[in-house]
Amino acid sequence: MTPPPQSPGTTFSVVVEDHVMVAHSLPHPAFGPAQGKHGATYDVAATFWRDGLDATGVVLDIGAATAALRAVLADLDYRDLDEHPAFAGLLTTTEVVARHVAEALLAAPALAPHVEDLLRLDVVLRETPRAAAGVSVDLVARRAGGAA
Repeated sequence: MTPPPQSPGTTFSVVVEDHVMVAHSLPHPAFGPAQGKHGATYDVAATFWRDGLDATGVVLDIGAATAALRAVLADLDYRDLDEHPAFAGLLTTTEVVARHVAEALLAAPALAPHVEDLLRLDVVLRETPRAAAGVSVDLVARRAGGAA
């Protein structure tokens, strides 16, 4: 089998999506009524970016990415994030939860063979059809010893 032709400067992406239901509070005056305990349902999208394609013509195994996202979210699903050890001492803003999801995906064993080849991982948590927050992890900079 011949590997796919490479086009310098061409970046490819794979997006996998799922959702998670959580409870949490944001005990800081900046959050107004969200200071109290409330529920949130996040639609979660993880976008994996790669410069070119692998020898089989993909960014990464979509099935592995889907399973990894489900496993990461399963640890949060129907949980009170105020009691989750990963968020001890943190305000569980959507941005903080997005960072947790991204880091957990990058550490997922099923994705380990692919992470070294990725340029970037974007994770977006959509709270409503009109509001979302997320994080972008520059994996090239991270490998070079740049800021995490």
